[in-house]
Amino acid sequence: MSIYDYSIKNPAGEDVALSSFQGKVLLVVNTATGCGFTPQYKELEEMYEAYHDQGFEILDIPCNQFMNQTPGTDEEIHEFCTLKYNTQFPQMKKSDVNGENELPLYTYLKSQKGFEGFGKGAKAAAFGVMMKKFDKDYKNNPAIKWNFTKFLVDRAGNVVQRFEPTHSMDDVDAAVKALL
Repeated sequence: MSIYDYSIKNPAGEDVALSSFQGKVLLVVNTATGCGFTPQYKELEEMYEAYHDQGFEILDIPCNQFMNQTPGTDEEIHEFCTLKYNTQFPQMKKSDVNGENELPLYTYLKSQKGFEGFGKGAKAAAFGVMMKKFDKDYKNNPAIKWNFTKFLVDRAGNVVQRFEPTHSMDDVDAAVKALL
């Protein structure tokens, strides 16, 4: 299987085939509207505006699995993102990224790029401490740990990198730019 064999639902409940993104660089992000990482929407939109014409797409998949930080409806989430961050990239239906109801797309993404750590620095260390409270074995499983985990897919459909929310958006930007 490849990423292009999957589809996800848009807010209207219609299937969006990932094959429609073939030949593009794709960043898949599970998002939240009430999270400490929510301001990353600003940087994501800046990347989208800078690189979209070069074949870059972002798939925004709102998720409410992490401390209920995305409680709104799909319409409310979209309104928040467009009004506060002027987002223009495609937003999908709010979905689970872990557990028995997780999107099959996320099962695939996690099988391609497991958890490799939160990086360095105080924020990364704090996240490690917090994760131990939820899952003592968090380092050894591929589960999505928090909102704004990003998967980078190259033009051939290969999942090439996973960025935890604590990773620098400058690093994400550089990785995207290198694939364009």
